[in-house]
Amino acid sequence: MRSRRQRARSVAVSSKPELKLDWCSHAAAKYAVEKWHYSRSCPMVKVLSVGVWEGGIFIGAVLFSRGANRHIGHPFNLGQNEIAELVRVALRSHVAPVSQIVSIAVRLLRKQSPGLRLLVSYADPAQGHCGGIYQAMGWEYIGTSQPQAALILNGWPLHKRTGSGRGRLVNANYGEKSCKYKYVLRLDKSVTIEGKPYPKCVRSVDGDTSAIHAEKGGSIPTRTLPAEATRESAAVGVA
Repeated sequence: MRSRRQRARSVAVSSKPELKLDWCSHAAAKYAVEKWHYSRSCPMVKVLSVGVWEGGIFIGAVLFSRGANRHIGHPFNLGQNEIAELVRVALRSHVAPVSQIVSIAVRLLRKQSPGLRLLVSYADPAQGHCGGIYQAMGWEYIGTSQPQAALILNGWPLHKRTGSGRGRLVNANYGEKSCKYKYVLRLDKSVTIEGKPYPKCVRSVDGDTSAIHAEKGGSIPTRTLPAEATRESAAVGVA
């Protein structure tokens, strides 16, 4: 017979809400970013969006793109179709670790785009992030990006490509120049990467958030999502 401790542990494990990930509509991803991501804005570039459900409830999205820079693959001698960028992880309050959610999203992306050889993402120290989530997932740190002045609109950071074409830059101001920590995940081990020691995390916020993509809030959506966003999707195997 099982001990009381074993039975209690079994109940605790079984009480976790079921985690599901599947491709979602752009409308659903946009809602998640505007509601739960600190940038409050989706990239203007084309993105692939993975929706996240916990216990049948839509809790956010993970967004990938080819990156705002059309030369993103040049430093690695890769073509534009061989590299992608993790551009947003927008989540409300959740139980599953961010590292688990992102890992499953990456598996979906690899299945959808088998030619990908490298993923890149950034952590913004200006937002108090050092990339701890990437470190937990085994991504490689390759240094900092070129310093850029962030656009600030209504107190929120705004990427130039996010605001262009919307007439929003007229009311935006430039902040101080800063660098971002750059991380990569090799999907093809033959890709040559010169890794560096991880930067030290001053605080543990990255332990359950997603670096530059850190989520906000945990508030329940206050308006109806499109049907595609709220439907339950087929479960993806969780390792």
